[in-house]
Amino acid sequence: MFTGIVTDVGTVRSVRETNRDLRFEVETRFDLSTIDIGASISHSGCCLTIVEKGESWFAVEISGETRNLTTLGAWTEGHRVNLERAARVGDELGGHIVSGHVDGLGEVLSIQSEGGSHRVTFRVPRPLHRLIAPKGSITVDGVSLTVNEVEDDTFGVNLIPHTWDVTTLGGLTVGAKVNLEIDMLARYLARWRETA
Repeated sequence: MFTGIVTDVGTVRSVRETNRDLRFEVETRFDLSTIDIGASISHSGCCLTIVEKGESWFAVEISGETRNLTTLGAWTEGHRVNLERAARVGDELGGHIVSGHVDGLGEVLSIQSEGGSHRVTFRVPRPLHRLIAPKGSITVDGVSLTVNEVEDDTFGVNLIPHTWDVTTLGGLTVGAKVNLEIDMLARYLARWRETA
């Protein structure tokens, strides 16, 4: 589990096909002596398992499913990645409860400056749009955000200067694809309504 509070922006240092999957090596400022092989780290919203590590890098592998349903299949050498270590019991919950399981891809429709902040509007795939509510939480590329407004299959968020500067969201452009994770509570409420 994660909280959607990014603690490092890593850089993909290599990408290669294996006989099973796609393997990434990611440069990080994390103290890797405190992270075990097999640990989970959120990579722009995708929970991935560390399979190897060096002094300042670690490797992860992604399956065909992850490759096809997230932005990870398009990552290349030099790509910047929002990173978050798994939460521990007793940690501060600064964002919201995030599983690291991407629900779908959103598309950036507009970016507008508002003072020092940026208002960003996204299109969300149907039927996920039904699970997004004003003032609810959503995870965009691993970042916990508050939804400002929702209209049909679009929603908007406000990115404060800190979020804009210390995550990859400051590099968003119109038309870019982003990993979206719907608030867990909304997901379970929707499932309950379908089966009740």
